Amino acid sequence: MAITANGLQQLGFEPRVDFDLRNNNDGQGAFIERWMSAQPQPSVADIEAADAVWVANWNSQEYARNRMQAYASIGDQMDMQYWDSVNDTTTWKDHVASVKAQFPKG
Repeated sequence: MAITANGLQQLGFEPRVDFDLRNNNDGQGAFIERWMSAQPQPSVADIEAADAVWVANWNSQEYARNRMQAYASIGDQMDMQYWDSVNDTTTWKDHVASVKAQFPKG
């Protein structure tokens, strides 16, 4: 593991406000080039632990990212709802159910 912006952000710090990271591409990974926060700089172990939490949170939301891409546009969904009300059909509900079935939570 290494120092990551995601880990620092998970701890509540903002890039370019609280810290600047740099990677010299020397195989050593990123390092904190400048610490600007009034809060003490966290340890590498704290940053790595926070990064692991960030990664777990990111991974747990994969279904949501997939759904966002699979859903029809808002305009198309509104059109489905309009025509469903006119034609007494369930096109929109069927579309939503299909996406949810394709990408279930967890």
